[in-house]
Amino acid sequence: MYIVIIIEEGVFLKLVRFLDKQVVRFGRLEDERIFELNDPGSDWIVGQLSETGRHFDAAAVKLLSPCLPSKIVCLGLNYCSHAEEMNYPLPRKPIIFLKPSTSVIGPGEMILYPPQSRRVDYEAELGVVIGRRTYRVSSSKALDHVIGYTAANDITARDKQPKEGQWTYAKSFDTFCPLGPVIETGIENPESLVVRGYLNGKLVQEAPTADHYFNVADIIEFISGCMTLLPGDVILTGTPAGIGSLNPGDIFEVDIDGIGTLKNTVVLMD
Repeated sequence: MYIVIIIEEGVFLKLVRFLDKQVVRFGRLEDERIFELNDPGSDWIVGQLSETGRHFDAAAVKLLSPCLPSKIVCLGLNYCSHAEEMNYPLPRKPIIFLKPSTSVIGPGEMILYPPQSRRVDYEAELGVVIGRRTYRVSSSKALDHVIGYTAANDITARDKQPKEGQWTYAKSFDTFCPLGPVIETGIENPESLVVRGYLNGKLVQEAPTADHYFNVADIIEFISGCMTLLPGDVILTGTPAGIGSLNPGDIFEVDIDGIGTLKNTVVLMD
């Protein structure tokens, strides 16, 4: 039997999913150890999480995407600088599109360059992870429905993205949504972070989330007004200026204050 330890509300955690001997487990990362958590169930609320008493050496297991969303809801043109570089007008309301769950990969996994495309781009972004069933929530209460935040890369087959606004095909290829390495629950203000993107070690994107055209709380209100967000669902909040192309062999890193670095390598799809 394991000793079950209930985690108190207000404790800040770095939540992870990981693979140990072909078994997928859920846990919290502390220094170089992962403390296993019980399945969070239907609601991901810190005060309802509990430890099993087992712990693992982080170097001996494989980190996976920190959640398995039923859907990824993405914002387009949420930084003025990105709208300008794409030569798009700023939207009056949030522009949203979906990426399928099959596009999700974790830290260290390979981004597959599809044969249909001749230009694949990186887009470093802040990911918002929903912690409880959310429908028609007001912006004043929206952040109460967030378990935490993660780093994300909204990979895009740019030559498959028409200006007419039909973006889903270009962004939905398998492996086109790297997430991780953790879900950070201790971020109180998602508009006080800095998102950075590095291509082969060179800084190519950098912007504060304070430059969001629509803030996270307003985004959640808008999206939940038309669809139910489920625990583990992820909202991608847009990318700053500096997008560019990826090629097989490239390494791209998304680094966000307090969350850490999401690193993936591009390979040519067979």
